[in-house]
Amino acid sequence: MSRPKSALVGVDVGGTFTDLAFFDEATGQFRTAKVPSNRGDEATGFITGLTRLGAIDALAAIIHGTTVGTNALLERKGAKIGIITTPGFRDTLEMRRRDRPHTWGLWGDFTPIATREMRLEVPERTLADGTVRTPVDVEAVKAAALDLLAEGAEALAIVFVNAYANPSNEQAAYLAARSVWPNAHVAHSAQILPEIREFERTSTTAINAYLQPVVGSYLSKLEDELAARRFAGTFHIVQSNGGVMSTAAARQFPVRTALSGPAAGVIAATEIARVAGFSDVVTADLGGTSFDVSLVAGGKPALAAQTTIDFGLVVRTPMIEITTIGAGGGSIAHVDAGGLLGVGPESAGSRPGPVAYGQGNSRPTLTDANIVLGRINAEKPIGGGLSRLDVEAARHAIDLHVATPLGLSPEAGAEAIVRVANARMAGAIRLVSIERGFDPARFSAVPFGGGGALHVGALLKDVGLKSALVPRYPGITSALGCIIADTRYDTVTTINLALDDLDASSLDVRMMKTGRAAYAVVAESGLTVTGIDVAYELDMHYQGQTHTVCVALPVTLAANGTSITPALTAAIIREAFESAYSRAFSRLLPGIPVRIVNVRTTATGRRPAFALKALAPPKSASMDAARRPSRRVWFDGGWREATIWSRLELPVGALIEGPAILEQPDATTVIDPGLRGTVDAFGNLVVERH
Repeated sequence: MSRPKSALVGVDVGGTFTDLAFFDEATGQFRTAKVPSNRGDEATGFITGLTRLGAIDALAAIIHGTTVGTNALLERKGAKIGIITTPGFRDTLEMRRRDRPHTWGLWGDFTPIATREMRLEVPERTLADGTVRTPVDVEAVKAAALDLLAEGAEALAIVFVNAYANPSNEQAAYLAARSVWPNAHVAHSAQILPEIREFERTSTTAINAYLQPVVGSYLSKLEDELAARRFAGTFHIVQSNGGVMSTAAARQFPVRTALSGPAAGVIAATEIARVAGFSDVVTADLGGTSFDVSLVAGGKPALAAQTTIDFGLVVRTPMIEITTIGAGGGSIAHVDAGGLLGVGPESAGSRPGPVAYGQGNSRPTLTDANIVLGRINAEKPIGGGLSRLDVEAARHAIDLHVATPLGLSPEAGAEAIVRVANARMAGAIRLVSIERGFDPARFSAVPFGGGGALHVGALLKDVGLKSALVPRYPGITSALGCIIADTRYDTVTTINLALDDLDASSLDVRMMKTGRAAYAVVAESGLTVTGIDVAYELDMHYQGQTHTVCVALPVTLAANGTSITPALTAAIIREAFESAYSRAFSRLLPGIPVRIVNVRTTATGRRPAFALKALAPPKSASMDAARRPSRRVWFDGGWREATIWSRLELPVGALIEGPAILEQPDATTVIDPGLRGTVDAFGNLVVERH
């Protein structure tokens, strides 16, 4: 079946399911698919899902959100890497910021991603002002590279001190190393992060090298599979900042994909909420292995310049702020030696999966608990991989591992599992809201992922959120985010200037140069954009301070690329700094000089607006068509008769009183007693208290 070349597919590969969203920009046609993931061979689920949507060779573009890089970091399954550095800086990765995983004790338990014998020094030295005191010994670089190869290194990172001020020594070393290195997995820090702060630059460059072979191999396998099916469109990857980049850029900068999949979900949830009239939301993505939370205030996701993926694994590149805990549908419930019930972080994933999947797991999961409580319909499992779920097997596992040790019935044990998981989710939401000064009563939850909508009631009651907005297709929200996301490219340059001594015209020229380069990257991405914006931010602080504030400048690159509009002045910069500093600290420090540390440039290619009306219920939808036979569902210590609805057949304006279960192919929504849900004009479900 042929498709017009205006068809796009967003693909999000999760730990349990691979979710796909198909959208034809010309006709407005929208479809979804959900297939089981194959951990360790993610390409299988990827291709299976695409095939289910139709002819792959007729697609104009595929946009992919991936957790391959994240998983490689968390599981320490990246490549064996070597590092070449300046004399005296061999141990930067281990020294970090002199922090430690445990406060007490004489010994730490941090293992760097490059062991000490894989970190070599070569003669070179650049001073902080950019002066080259000692030119790099290129023959020593070649010898070090060959030694690292002999030790099994698959990728190489070159990090010289003060290379942000003058990269000439690094660039010479890079060319020398490339002349003897057998693959393309070589990078230097000025390519990856030309920014002051030695540890962060070293960590980010090393992690980039650690991921290059893994991500590169994964993308090559996908591209080979697509080529075999005559795909001739463009293939893109979602970045951790919520933007989209080419696969070529992803190979060069795999570190920018570290939170790719979750970021796509936040982008989609933000847009869905904006169109529905919700500007302050907490996104809550419950998948098979994790629960990802992000706060969106004033319609804008929070961006962080730096993220810690795991202890000591610091990535300094713009990322959407996402808090992740190991509490997904596949999280395993257990009773410890002290008689306390825990859920996660260990997960059954997609293989073997929950006990009810019948694939060899014998320990109960959160999904098993929801099945035993009647909240998930065992006859209609999502994902299409199974014909039915084994309720009795799930009930037996909960009885054996949880209920009997705690002296409970199997149903009470299942409810206990759900409550513990709910408490962990509530804690993650409090972390991004209350602990950062936001009142959760102002915010609405946007639950999505395969399991998010199962826990709507807990998000409202346990945290005190105002309401919940459940997207039309919660199970494929991250895949939808892939096709909604703008194209984006970020760069950073350290300039280290005093504001009082600023030559504004010189800085203006420098910013135009980086702006034009970023503009070109976005323009050549291959995705349709309605326009490209170039924006600038400065990292600034008062003299003597260590940390900076991010200062958004009210200027942009003119459309012709020949000027900054309005023309940059010291007065504009000072006003923007004082405004940002006041917001952060509620006061200024008059009389103390101000310094500019970094210039950040962002080029954003605006994607054509996605018409969420395309997801709205058809005019033929009706309450009668959506109604299904009621069934018993366990709530608050006992069985209750709950109404059952086919959610996608509910009309706009439908009012559903809890207790109720709304079923659809990609997810299940639970409306607890005391709550009610209303279908809005876009097919979203707005859940509120009575």
